[in-house]
Amino acid sequence: MLTPGSNDFWFLPLGGTGEIGMNMNLYGHAGQWLMVDCGVSFDEPLTAPYLASMPATERAQVVAPDPSFISAQKENLCGIVITHAHEDHVGALPYLWPRLKCPVYTTRFTAEVLRRKLAEAGLEGKVPIVEVDGDSHIQVGPFSISWLAVTHSIPEPYAIKITTPAGTVLHTADWKIDAQPITGKPFDTHLYRRLQQENILAMVCDSTNANKPGFSVSERNCYDGLLATIRPQKGRVVVSCFGSNIARLISLARVAVKTNRYMALFGRSLLNMYSIAKKMDVWPTDLSLVEPSHIGYLPPDEVLAVATGSQGEANAALGRIARDSHPHLSLDKGDIVIFSSITIPGNENAVASLLRQFEGKGIATLQSENSTLPIHASGHPCEEELTLMYQWVKPQIAIPVHGEPAHLNAHAQVAKATGVKKRQVGLNGDLYRLAPAPSIRRQVVKVGRIALRRD
Repeated sequence: MLTPGSNDFWFLPLGGTGEIGMNMNLYGHAGQWLMVDCGVSFDEPLTAPYLASMPATERAQVVAPDPSFISAQKENLCGIVITHAHEDHVGALPYLWPRLKCPVYTTRFTAEVLRRKLAEAGLEGKVPIVEVDGDSHIQVGPFSISWLAVTHSIPEPYAIKITTPAGTVLHTADWKIDAQPITGKPFDTHLYRRLQQENILAMVCDSTNANKPGFSVSERNCYDGLLATIRPQKGRVVVSCFGSNIARLISLARVAVKTNRYMALFGRSLLNMYSIAKKMDVWPTDLSLVEPSHIGYLPPDEVLAVATGSQGEANAALGRIARDSHPHLSLDKGDIVIFSSITIPGNENAVASLLRQFEGKGIATLQSENSTLPIHASGHPCEEELTLMYQWVKPQIAIPVHGEPAHLNAHAQVAKATGVKKRQVGLNGDLYRLAPAPSIRRQVVKVGRIALRRD
């Protein structure tokens, strides 16, 4: 059995390194393991695309990393930390917790999202969830954990500082620098500038947009772009976005007020997130929505519908609208479908098919990459944001994660340009030995993907 000693500090990704989604990370020290995030991805093959030598396999609707390595020694797993409530960081936990059976640590909003998922899985009240405040410092086994606020596209996103006698690691999870977020406080640069005084051993950092120059778009700019795009429309407007993007929903609700439209949500995940946002006092009290069943009775120029299915999922609300099989909404010529999202790699064909269905009926479509205005804002850092983070934190080792190989390599080049002498670029299953002597051992642990739902 692979066991870290008292002088060891290890990082072992089981998912999310070499791919986007399915984040599952392990840190090892003094005979114990700490898991950071436990996520899923949707409509994925059961063989990772970066393993070119492996033949293509069947796809499954919901896919997670194989947790066999850690579930086989669950007595050594002291806890699971969830950084935020996106599916690729929390979605696998209801399925996999019975194989792991340890406490879960997260903040209030994410805990509420998790509890609802656990209730659906028949695990209500059975999983020990420890709620922490944003400025908490907690001890989990041999790991001292601090929570550092970041900005992202969902309430209460956090980076995690993990300290052991062997060294300190900053695990950023998903982040961006947003001075005008729709939810939460602006990004606090001073919080990260102070870290350079702490001799950070390694920074394990988001790579999703590492190959994009400049800075990411602020959510406030996205609101302005959506308002300018929707205001001149004469027909029905349907906007599709990721179901967990509360900030985008709030922006669209404000656009609805400004354009004299009524907004309704189509899709279970949107309705669930809206309900959680209201319960957690994240949703502004002055913004109201209408029932989806009422939207069909309104004049076209008063309709703003927000629908799931931006990735071309056949059974999502947007797919049903495209097939004219949704019970509450049908579109006509003069209406428009706006994609306030990006197409995740691998979903290009499904999205193209969806676009053809709308265009075949004379319904206009607008994707974010074809818009002259910002109608989507990524929640991940671009090159200049990564550069600033490295200049502030000054880690000894850069470890790019949360990206495909091209993203990881671009990230490593950014770290090199900022003076980080050690960059460790690897894949799921590689063992990153951070202390006592930095090195990386390739494919030490057998990793893979498991289907959580096939239909």
